[in-house]
Amino acid sequence: MKKLFTTLLGVAALATVSSCSCNNQKTSADGSAREAMELSGAGATFPLPFYNMVFESFSEVNGDKVAYGGIGSGGGVRNLKDGIVDFAGSDAYLTDEEMAEMQPVVHIPTCMGAVVLAYNLPGIENINLAGDVVADIFAGKIRKWNDARIVALNPDVKLPDTEIVPVFRSDGSGTTFVFTDYLSKVSPEWKNTYGAGKSVSFPVGQAAKGNPGVAGIISQTANAIGYIGSEYAFAQRIPYATMKNANGELVKPTAESISAAASGEIPADTRTSITNSNGKGAYPISCFTWILIYREQNYSKRTIEQAQATIDMLNYILDSKTQAMAETVHYAPLPAKAVELSRQNLKSVTFDGKPLTK
Repeated sequence: MKKLFTTLLGVAALATVSSCSCNNQKTSADGSAREAMELSGAGATFPLPFYNMVFESFSEVNGDKVAYGGIGSGGGVRNLKDGIVDFAGSDAYLTDEEMAEMQPVVHIPTCMGAVVLAYNLPGIENINLAGDVVADIFAGKIRKWNDARIVALNPDVKLPDTEIVPVFRSDGSGTTFVFTDYLSKVSPEWKNTYGAGKSVSFPVGQAAKGNPGVAGIISQTANAIGYIGSEYAFAQRIPYATMKNANGELVKPTAESISAAASGEIPADTRTSITNSNGKGAYPISCFTWILIYREQNYSKRTIEQAQATIDMLNYILDSKTQAMAETVHYAPLPAKAVELSRQNLKSVTFDGKPLTK
């Protein structure tokens, strides 16, 4: 496992979180004692600011070290499929077809967030957009900022007569899945021509790797617009659009508007999309983000202690105090039902067929 972990560090440039110097003897969720462990994960860049904070806190409290590489949801799932990580981060739940190609996988939602349409229009601090307009921008049908449909949404804004520069992800991305899932719901033409997926053939624009890469291009390129996790827009002070939701309300992403998007039913396995929610006050491009683990934890010569540490980490993330930390980095805490279902699903995780949680 250490050789594989070293290889992953080199390929994915993992950011290792340091831990405190505390007693190496730990007590796991099942009540057994174990040594402090090193865990490795890779995947989604969308929740990276939240994960950096949570994994550092977990290390300080629990003594286990967690290294996580933001290589995109697609890369994280591939690493899990290859058995070289303890967990994968993904903003897109696995489809039935993807699940069928792997050992049984458990999805544990960790927080909720928003994908925003960040833009670079000097002197313009806010614009309003609607889903069908955004779909046509990224399809190359709306090419100028002063297009009549954008002007109609922004009657009080003097929009420039300049070419729009769409920016999209070059890597397999859960953020892309969330964004294109939304576009497929609001634009039949987008659904039929491009569809939803971690990788989509965008017909126009510039490509960049990861949420940080897209945010970087937008901040440096006048007239650009791109989809990124809200925290990256906040951190780099990039303006982002107010979006018209399914009820016709103009909404910005906040903890309240993201939570409103998750007001519906959540399936037992937590695999669900909350884009284009009809909840009152819901931000329309909201999403869960998940950590994925194998239900049977004995793979790739992992030890039972590593498996126990993985369960401890996930229980720590689901704890109410940890969830309360989400808003400090512009995410939203999980609804109580999602936490309840996740704790129940963790009881199905085994090592050599024996449950790791009592």
